[in-house]
This record gives sequence, C-alpha cells and structure tokens, in this order.
Amino acid sequence: MDRRTALHHLAALPLAAASTRLWAAPSAGARLLFVFLRGGYDAASLLVPVASPFYYEARPNIAIARPGAELNTALPLDADWGLHPVLRDSIYPLFQSGQAAFIPFAGIDDLSRSHFETQDSIEMGQPLTGKRDYRSGFLNRLAGVLQGAHPIAFTDQLPLAMQGGLQVPNTALRNLAKPAIDARQARIIAAMYEGTPLARNVSEGFAVRDDVMRDMAGEMEAANRNAISAKGFELEARRIARLMKDKYTLGFVDVGGWDTHVGQGGATGYLASRFDELGRGLSGFAQEMGADWRQTVVVVVSEFGRTFRENGNRGTDHGHGTAYWVLGGAVHGGRVAGEQTALTARTLFQNRDYPVLNEYRAVLGGLFARLYGLNGAQLSQVFSGVAPRDLSLV
Repeated sequence: MDRRTALHHLAALPLAAASTRLWAAPSAGARLLFVFLRGGYDAASLLVPVASPFYYEARPNIAIARPGAELNTALPLDADWGLHPVLRDSIYPLFQSGQAAFIPFAGIDDLSRSHFETQDSIEMGQPLTGKRDYRSGFLNRLAGVLQGAHPIAFTDQLPLAMQGGLQVPNTALRNLAKPAIDARQARIIAAMYEGTPLARNVSEGFAVRDDVMRDMAGEMEAANRNAISAKGFELEARRIARLMKDKYTLGFVDVGGWDTHVGQGGATGYLASRFDELGRGLSGFAQEMGADWRQTVVVVVSEFGRTFRENGNRGTDHGHGTAYWVLGGAVHGGRVAGEQTALTARTLFQNRDYPVLNEYRAVLGGLFARLYGLNGAQLSQVFSGVAPRDLSLV
C-alpha cells in the first residue's frame, strides 16, 4: 500500500466510526502553512490601535505613532488600526491588495500565561476541561480528514500540533541570529565614551542590560522551544515555499524570539527588527510560491499577547489576547476581521491585557471549513465541541 492510499484509508476510518453514514474525505488541494511565534509577541506593536488615546497613555516610550508623513509612523489600515511601519514593503502591500487580514482580540481561554501550557493547549486544539490527549495535535487530525494530505513540520523536533495518528516528517531549520550588540562591541562603544560626561551612563546602561538579559535569557530560550529565529525564518522561507509547491500541502514552522520583557523598542529597536525579518520572510514565501500562492493560506499565531501597558524596563510582560495574521492569494483580506471593542482601561482583561473575543478554535474551524469544505462531523474530528466562526477569510 502506498502512502497516498494509506492516508485515504486512515482519513476515512474515524468518519465511519462517527456515524452510520460515510462522508467522502475532502481534498487537500489548498496549501496551508501554520506559523507559530513562540514567546508571545506584542500584538499592540504589530496591529497598532491608533484610535485609542489610552494606548498612547499606557505606552509613553514604546508606542507607535499614528499614521503620518514620517516613515516611522503606523501604516493606515482603517480608522481604528495601523500596521507597524517596518512592514511597509513586505506585509502592507499584501494587505492593500486584499491578500492579508488581521484578527485582533484573538486567542485561547487558557489563563495561565505560561508559555509552555498555552503553547501545548493551542497545539492540541482540545477542550481545556476534561481528559486531554497530549499526543494528538490539531494539524495531525486535520491531515487525517483530508484526502491526499501531505503534512510536514519545518522544525528540529516534531511539534505537538503535528503529533498523532498520521506519521509526519520534520526537517530542521534552526538558524539562530546573533544579538544586535555583542560583548566585544559593547566594550568598544563604552571605550568611545570614556572620559566624557556620558561615560558613566553608557557603562551602567550596558551593565544593567547584561544583568537583565542574563536573568531573562533562560526564560526566552525555553519559551522558544528550539524554534528558529525571525532571521532564520527569513533565510529559510523561500526553501519552505519550494518544498510546499512541489510536495507538501500542510506545513508547520515555529519562530522564536518574541518574549520582549526588556528593551522592546517601538518603531525601531529589537521587536521592530523581528517584525522586519518575519515580514520579509513571509513576503519571500509568497513570491516563491508563484502561481500556487492563489491556493495558499498562511496563518500566523502566538500563544498569547502581552500586557497593554509597558513595564518599567520599556518592555511588556505575558498577557492574554493577541492578533492573528491570515495571508494568501485567495484570502478575502484588506481588513481587520472578527469581533472588536474600543481599547480603554475599562475594556482591558483583568485591567492589563487584550480580552479574547475571537476564540482560536472557533476562528480556525471556520477557516478550515471554508478552505477545505469540511462538514460538521469532519470538523469535529479536528476541534471537538466547537461551533466554527466563519469570518469569510477565504
């Protein structure tokens, strides 16, 4: 029995058990790439709530300025939202051409704010209550109900999202980027200011940075779970596209480096550089897909968002709601989709975070139903007990 025939039979078996009527497995003709930003990226810097005065009060040092003539101001999306300016030449053209949409106030109902627990919950795609199967990921289950699916994980180890009844290959893409200023460069910069009134400030600044980064390095590395860096993704995205054009229909890649407790930056700085690298990688992926981009969807998620207010280290801490990206040649984009609310101190979740108004299983269930034509029984194999929410994304 060849692999294609085996996949067909495996896809049919759970459907037969679910009902006395056997539904035909839908085709996996569309291509789907799932991009997981591990570490919890700051959605309020990507999708800027430009209509909220409270945003600018809560972030005196790291807020992105409202759209204007300067290059470091937010790119206008609609009356309420702007896009980080470093995405001007990568993601913004996709949005303007209707090939990109954003879903704010998205996420999971898990309230732990733990990288690991929340990442696992998302990758499993199972109800938070009751018995949970830690060897069953929602993308593996999705492949199981699709005829002719060819899944792959572009990761060092097979992620939980791809674990389950189907055997899924993985290939490592780990390529960590170097820090912006290493220890040698810091010593050179400090020497340049030696003997000047700024010498003490520069020296103490680097000392504080080193102390904080030592404290946070272990958490960030663990939160990344061996994911490639944003720089690594930029370099590898075109190779991912070539593989998905030729052979694979369902892909997963994770990208680390988003746990920005310290020195996050605003229009420029650490986080801006990560967005720039990620955006160029996704744009390169779209270009490399060529004509196949018309049948491709890319979904970008993170385990949670970050605190709406900046912290004392000009960064942000673990939060709750976030923003998802949906890109593709067939995407009904050019809009900010899903349920939304005005951003004020009163509407924050627990007085600190974005609320979750667009639950991720419902949103992805609605997307998968439209993308693949899944019926209710088939969708329940992927996300049990969920009423799909159709945002007309494809």
